[in-house]
Amino acid sequence: MQVLCNATKMKGEEKMPSFDIVSEVDLQEARNGVDNAVREVESRFDFRGVEATIELNDANKTIKVLSESDFQVNQLLDILRAKLLKRGIEGASLDVPDEFVHSGKTWYVEAKLKQGIESAVQKKIVKLIKDSKLKVQAQIQGEEIRVTGKSRDDLQSVMALVRGGDLGQPFQFKNFRD
Repeated sequence: MQVLCNATKMKGEEKMPSFDIVSEVDLQEARNGVDNAVREVESRFDFRGVEATIELNDANKTIKVLSESDFQVNQLLDILRAKLLKRGIEGASLDVPDEFVHSGKTWYVEAKLKQGIESAVQKKIVKLIKDSKLKVQAQIQGEEIRVTGKSRDDLQSVMALVRGGDLGQPFQFKNFRD
């Protein structure tokens, strides 16, 4: 049995413009950034003869930075951030712990790539949007936020508001629909 749908619009049932707020890191670009950082470390004079590595773990989305001193780990992190930024990944996408782990003669840190928006940050974004008094609605949907409104200008104002808010991680805007 086949059911046919009649897709006629009823009065007052038109679709409103919307977009999704997400926070994602392209793992291929992260891998390219890590590879570029490794190439630079191999060619730098201050890392000659020093055990210094940067590794990306795709499974748990972490980057392990290892060296012989905590100062060198900081240098490696700076190189990594610069290379990731050139690949379009902001430094705020890396969640680096304050404390480095000292094991034997090496120091290391495992920085986590931020994927998705945590519920506390989602609530801050929704509150920020509601406090702006713009005529839009924000809904939390899993690890993203859907924003709908009648005016495209209001949606663009929300984008500027979220970009300008100091929320601790970068956001992307996807699925912009008219």
